[in-house]
Amino acid sequence: MSDAAALPGQPRGLVVSGPATPRAVNVLAPNPSAMTLDGTNTWLLSEPGSDLAVVVDPGPLDESHLRHVVDTASMLGKRVALTLLTHGHPDHAEGAGRFAELTGTAVRALDPALRLGDEGLGAGDVVTVGGLELRVVPTPGHTSDSLSFHLPADRAVLTGDTILGRGTTMVAHPDGRLGDYLDSLRRLRSLTVDDGVHTVLPGHGPVLEDAQGAVEFYLAHRAGRLAQVESAVASGLRTAAEVVAHVYADVDRSLWPAAELSVRAQLEYLRERGQV
Repeated sequence: MSDAAALPGQPRGLVVSGPATPRAVNVLAPNPSAMTLDGTNTWLLSEPGSDLAVVVDPGPLDESHLRHVVDTASMLGKRVALTLLTHGHPDHAEGAGRFAELTGTAVRALDPALRLGDEGLGAGDVVTVGGLELRVVPTPGHTSDSLSFHLPADRAVLTGDTILGRGTTMVAHPDGRLGDYLDSLRRLRSLTVDDGVHTVLPGHGPVLEDAQGAVEFYLAHRAGRLAQVESAVASGLRTAAEVVAHVYADVDRSLWPAAELSVRAQLEYLRERGQV
């Protein structure tokens, strides 16, 4: 068994439903897969002593899961007052409409197509509910609409799919762009350096105790993959599929379609800079 402290970001251990920080409770969705890892982490956030809660990423359109989130809030003496989305992929957002019906809440997101209500989310926004404060951090790259949420009172950041609790994420080309993603990672690194963030509450996988270590790992991983792609092109490989078969030969083939999206983003990034 691996020593968690030696792994990137120091993952906490098994992914389970329950408290993660003084203000964050995970309700794990029953949708495990190679892409979603243990399932989607639906985050229930509230200030200690408050009877109001915020839910980030209700998850898939699974009635039992959505009701379980509501019931979890009720058991904690909370009422869900607002729903937020990190991005629009179905494993995070498909259940948002039904969840809004169950809770009577608005749904706030960067993408207007995902919103229910008049308010969206954007850079610099601060969401406050029942004394809880969340700061909106734009982190495009995985998708163009990806957001993270800084929870300063817990020195934590909710990263959606921008940083996962295990492994690495894809850049979902053409909507996702590698240049944006690298900028987003640097933005998250600044939270760890300038704002003291040390905990990552990811959209999938375990909680990470070393936010800065996780960001540095992601940046190094991306630089390494980019160098491998550049080398593969220099050796004569041209299509994304050819590059995937060469560069990602050690990765489970079931993940190659996702890897191809990232390779397409990497090739575009290199072409824009005249490197291939």
